[in-house]
Amino acid sequence: MATTIPSIVCLGVIGRNNNPLHTSIFPSYDPSSNSYHPIRTPLQFSLILSSTLDVFELRSHQNQAAGVGLTGDFGLLHAVDDRLAAYGFETNTGTRFVVIVDMRGRRIDNAVAAGFADGRDKRIAGAAAGLREGEMRPVFKAMQAVYIRLTQNPFYDPDEHSSPLGHGGKKIMSKKFTEDMRRIGENWTPGITNL
Repeated sequence: MATTIPSIVCLGVIGRNNNPLHTSIFPSYDPSSNSYHPIRTPLQFSLILSSTLDVFELRSHQNQAAGVGLTGDFGLLHAVDDRLAAYGFETNTGTRFVVIVDMRGRRIDNAVAAGFADGRDKRIAGAAAGLREGEMRPVFKAMQAVYIRLTQNPFYDPDEHSSPLGHGGKKIMSKKFTEDMRRIGENWTPGITNL
């Protein structure tokens, strides 16, 4: 049986008016076919991203009642099932970043597996056991940096991407933004400190 570690299967950016701005979907390891393919359809990922909005609201109200800051790393939002977990971060402008992780999404080869069995690769050994608190911080930091670069573009109009009337808004169509999000999702592994 192949050894698997967590991997990102979806990155989502949600606007301040709860409108989806961007979604990137990544393949996940399927042991039955020994291949990689998306674990859910785009519609299913969209529904999972939408379901995180209630958790963001609830945590915001709890943080406000406790006198804690309203933005930042929300940590684990909810476990979707035995494989998927959603993590969240909210910026001070109300933009939300969601990372959906498949706990068995990436296969590692036998040489790497032997290395962590001997204790030589502590990072992979920890990944095989699950995710620790703060494992998503580098992902959120990288996503925020990419989003900030996008908003610094003089041709990007953030108000065009959020509609207060509930009519949605435009999705982010920047090729550079999409490439950067793809790079983040593909390069993350548990224990990584910089993306």
